[in-house]
Amino acid sequence: MNKLLLVTNFINGLLLVRFSLSKLFAWPISVKAFVEMAKPLGIDPTFFRLFTGVIITSICLGYFTNFYLMISKKVQASIKGVPFIILSNIVGIGVMVGALISEFALREVPKWPLVIIAAVIILFSILNLTQFKKLIAKK
Repeated sequence: MNKLLLVTNFINGLLLVRFSLSKLFAWPISVKAFVEMAKPLGIDPTFFRLFTGVIITSICLGYFTNFYLMISKKVQASIKGVPFIILSNIVGIGVMVGALISEFALREVPKWPLVIIAAVIILFSILNLTQFKKLIAKK
């Protein structure tokens, strides 16, 4: 299996662990950020934070599942894991694009480390999709 796919899926999962924990366990920095971002939307910041935390946790688990499927060679033995790997990367891209939109549209001043992390996850996911497509084409 392509080592680049393994590494990028694992890194994406690791990057998202911290963000899912901060949202689900109401770390003060996360609570403050969601109070700021929920104001323009007119929604409850706690609901917004928890909803986002669940979504990010799901994507995080998707990346770790991709890693597991690839390292255990289950993708090579069966084509059943392929749609999951493709879907989880596409959803990861979509959610990180949403995170970027939130950073620029809902915050008074975007937090650049968060912007960079979201951009890295998007780039790695696009790379995963292109590399995985090449890998499947070889079969």
